[in-house]
Amino acid sequence: MAIINRRARHEYHILETYEAGIMLTGPEVKSVRAGQVNLAEAHCIVRGEQIWLIGCHISPYKPAAMHNPKDPARSRQLLLHKAEIRRLIGKLKEKGLTLVPLRLYFNERGYAKLEIGLARGKKLHDKRQALKERDVRRELQRKYKMH
Repeated sequence: MAIINRRARHEYHILETYEAGIMLTGPEVKSVRAGQVNLAEAHCIVRGEQIWLIGCHISPYKPAAMHNPKDPARSRQLLLHKAEIRRLIGKLKEKGLTLVPLRLYFNERGYAKLEIGLARGKKLHDKRQALKERDVRRELQRKYKMH
């Protein structure tokens, strides 16, 4: 089961995607498996030579929350190869580029992975144009489905 950040594709043009590991505690992993994650307000920043996920809300896992409460919106470190981090830092220095989380999922080995995208923000008219195109596509599909 993957948690998808639908807002990211609406707000940004995604130029490149990367797969990053994410440092989670045990109870956080259980919450992610249960789908109790909100990526809508999340974004990634660079601190030194590390990339951090900020604003991702992972609800506390109820059985473990009473023993060891954690801040559900704490910063979480992303795990990438050093060469990937350096490449991303170089690209983020360009004006208007940012890193946004796209999808949180578990790979075939059971590790939590975060798909992040190097993105450029959309202007208001770009968002409107995308909505119009999507509506036209839906109408065409509806017409062909009826026949």
